[in-house]
Amino acid sequence: MTEDKKEKPVEEIEYIPGSEPPGEGGPKQAGPERAAAAEHAPHDKEATRAVKALKEKLKKREAELQHLKKEMDELKDQYLRKLADGENLRKRLEREKSDYLKFALSDVLLEFLGILDNFERALQASGSDADGKTFREGVDLIYRMSMNFLHKRGVRPIEIKDGKFDPALHHAMQMEESAEVGETRVTEELQKGYMLHDRLLRPSLVKVVVPKKD
Repeated sequence: MTEDKKEKPVEEIEYIPGSEPPGEGGPKQAGPERAAAAEHAPHDKEATRAVKALKEKLKKREAELQHLKKEMDELKDQYLRKLADGENLRKRLEREKSDYLKFALSDVLLEFLGILDNFERALQASGSDADGKTFREGVDLIYRMSMNFLHKRGVRPIEIKDGKFDPALHHAMQMEESAEVGETRVTEELQKGYMLHDRLLRPSLVKVVVPKKD
């Protein structure tokens, strides 16, 4: 047999680590990648829906916060307005109170001036009154006018009944002891006392006699 007819040796293929033989790697990898993508697809949709839902909730919360902020601003404005109104009312009441205290007695003083006029007339007439009768009549008129003036305003004199001493209404200015009395008695009224409605305006100044001590 000649050398031309000898079989040629098979060409050797060099193996490189990490590489796959031709025709083996491509088709084998396509299947798992497609399966993994198909497996992750539902999870991606769920995540997208969850993110969308969270965004909607966040948007609603922001709208609620804006609404609450607006209400808070309105309430704050109302509070400040009421506070200012209250302060203005307080100042006005203080002003009115001050004016009342200044001028509340206007009517009383005006009526009292009529009594003062009669005093002046009585004093003017006393010089030409020989027997003093006109003067006494004038003074009596003034006294009655004064009592009527007080009575209309709830002032009344304290009456001492049967000489009974009442420490709530009477103030003893002079005191004497006597074996003839068993309790403190009023013997003389030195100055008349007065009540204003049901309240003591001025106590009566009196002279009293007390039981004699043994």
